[in-house]
Amino acid sequence: MTPPMGAGMSTPEALALAVSPAALQSRLRDLAQSVRGMIRGREGWLVVISGFVGIASGLSVALMGTISDYAHRVLFGLQGERLSAAPQIHQGMMAPIIGGLVLGTLTLLWMRRRAQAPIDPIEANALHGGRLSMRDSLWVTFQTLLSNGCGASVGLEAAYAQMGGGLASKLGVALRLRRNDLRVLVGCGCAGAIGSAFGAPLTGAFYAFELIVGTYSVANVAPILTASVVGVLTTRALRAVSYSVNLPTAAPMALQDYLVMIALGVMCAALGVLIMRMVSWVEKGFELARLPRAFRPAVGGCFVVGLALISPQVLAAGHGALRLDLPAKLGMGALALLIGLKILASTISLGSGFRGGLFFASLFLGALAGKLFAAVMAAYVPSIAVDPTICILVGMATLAVAVVGGPLTMSFLVLETTGDFAVTAIVLAASVVTSLVVRETFGYSFSTWRMHLRGETIRGAIDVGWMRSLTVGRMMRRDTETILGDAGLAELRRRFPLGSTQRVVVVDTDGRYQGVALTAEAFASADNPDEDAKLTAGAIAHWKDTPLTPDMNIKEAVAIFDRSESEALAVVDNRENRKVLGLLTEGYALRRYAEELDKARQGLAGGA
Repeated sequence: MTPPMGAGMSTPEALALAVSPAALQSRLRDLAQSVRGMIRGREGWLVVISGFVGIASGLSVALMGTISDYAHRVLFGLQGERLSAAPQIHQGMMAPIIGGLVLGTLTLLWMRRRAQAPIDPIEANALHGGRLSMRDSLWVTFQTLLSNGCGASVGLEAAYAQMGGGLASKLGVALRLRRNDLRVLVGCGCAGAIGSAFGAPLTGAFYAFELIVGTYSVANVAPILTASVVGVLTTRALRAVSYSVNLPTAAPMALQDYLVMIALGVMCAALGVLIMRMVSWVEKGFELARLPRAFRPAVGGCFVVGLALISPQVLAAGHGALRLDLPAKLGMGALALLIGLKILASTISLGSGFRGGLFFASLFLGALAGKLFAAVMAAYVPSIAVDPTICILVGMATLAVAVVGGPLTMSFLVLETTGDFAVTAIVLAASVVTSLVVRETFGYSFSTWRMHLRGETIRGAIDVGWMRSLTVGRMMRRDTETILGDAGLAELRRRFPLGSTQRVVVVDTDGRYQGVALTAEAFASADNPDEDAKLTAGAIAHWKDTPLTPDMNIKEAVAIFDRSESEALAVVDNRENRKVLGLLTEGYALRRYAEELDKARQGLAGGA
């Protein structure tokens, strides 16, 4: 019998062994295995884990908000007010330029070590089963804090979601959770972060449902909502919630108000698409100017400083400016000027290389757009009475839907801000229409648009990673029968009698693909000896220009089967060499696709 660890040792020796790195690592592995077993056995344990994720997300949001506020006070000499609410900036006008230079230099050094762009939670859940690099998450958080802290016109919400998702993913990987559980846990981290930032648990939860996990189901509602509530309670306990909107009570609404607000939503959809495209136009402008990448944020900082000299409200995310402008009596010219300045500042900041998000900027711009819409209606269409409060709320929600996505997310943000269900109903109607217009005319939110510019094709966080990992190379058969293209049909019949195989891959003397010959056709030509003697295997070969390659995923392969109307296709190494590697049948590909799709559906529904 093996004696217990530490047997025969003195107390100090046994204690030293118990706290050694190897012993701690072993105990942590045992603990992770126990927790993993509990989560597999009972879904309730995932809810418990999500509570801890919510605490971590709330703490990270509070810490980042504190760092950002401190940086603004130190760099710009603020005396308690928010940066974007300062009447004028007395110091720190060089901060965006110097911060941009520091950020550009550090980003260049980072890219030399890690060429791949950091993965955000949406991409992680769509393509990588919820796996996020903690190192990349810390880097994105640092970039965002530096950008926002030096006054660039970006928000911190991207860093909040990145860090919340990163912490959750790190915990889930340590516990070796199943793919779907890990994806839900990443959603919990983002829900806790966004809910904490806005003090709105339903907003955080539906942000995760719509944007991070990509679906709402009974299986994921409990852990995600738990994480969001716990995150909000954490930041409230620390008094770290920075979002607040004070508006007068909205007037009662009539049917025509729905139609007018839907029109406002369509206008905000167009404005949102313009903002997203402007970011890519600015990036292309810097590319055409051939500026070194390290200097681009500094040049962008110069433009931001110039815009801030006109109005400091363009600096940072705009929390202070939103509180300042909502009750203020601003004319149409002033509102249009502020909207234009903020759009320029945000798009130049992001396009030049500053890191951050447009979540709060879209809320701020939407509020101004709604206020401008109400002023225009009052001046030029006085017969249609619109309530400015409703216009502001609809503008906020719909522009955020256009840029960020998530009509339910923004509708719940309005509900939790106002507590008015009647207003929420009209906001939801306008948000749904806005989402539909953007999806039909543009097709992307800001996050997925940025991924599209990098070459990705995903439109949301729905899990398609399994589809990409199910490649032709994994499914094909390698024991493929081949024959030379100049071989006669008599030889083909001799080597492959009826019943031995249905098809033979035709190759040249160097093994390059020339098509697929059907043995039934070879035997059918035997009834005409004169014609049969003239034919070769290459002459009766089909699908010469539609081979598969090993790196194609199942979706691409099925599409090629559809177009070629073939039951089997050869697999070649690449389009240039065309060396035959194997064969894939349509029946097997469809069966594997159906199996994996069924697993994915079970995951969405909470199945095993």
